[in-house]
Amino acid sequence: MEWLIPVIVVVVLVAIIGIYLWATYNSLVTLKVRVDEAWSDITVQLKRRADLIPNLIESVKGYAAHEKGVFEAVTAARAETLQAQGPVDASAAETHMQTALKSIFAVAEAYPQLQASQNFLQLQAELVDTEDKVQASRRFYNGGVRELNTKIRVFPNNIFAKRLGFTERDFFEVADLAAIAEPPRVQF
Repeated sequence: MEWLIPVIVVVVLVAIIGIYLWATYNSLVTLKVRVDEAWSDITVQLKRRADLIPNLIESVKGYAAHEKGVFEAVTAARAETLQAQGPVDASAAETHMQTALKSIFAVAEAYPQLQASQNFLQLQAELVDTEDKVQASRRFYNGGVRELNTKIRVFPNNIFAKRLGFTERDFFEVADLAAIAEPPRVQF
């Protein structure tokens, strides 16, 4: 009978540790899936914006065909956005895209007929809407990454999280924060 109490204590401790590991593993899986979903949302919005760019270029080209350098910069930024493979690449591409979009809108400001074009106005509205969605998706993604990274780093999770295949994720940050502080401004 004396051996029964230590056995019960050991069984209870093992059960508590098992339940803790089970609950922690499941919460890490949930956070990982949430971050993956948020990244997918970002890629969808970046693709949507990239699909708008050729139409925008064609609209502006009809009025400002001599602005070849601007169109090439926007096209290069679009290609970079589509080729980005993760948050770090997407961050660099985002900075280049914002700079290129600002330059195309600067060109458009010099052409009143272009600014009055229904097609151009619609494209601008869609682009601004998409930029808002990119920002919202980015905030959601970064919040999920913050939760996942915190859960992985805290003790005692840090002891076994990496052994279970959970790694910290990169935030979707942009090197030039001023470039994305607001969507491209359009003035008429």
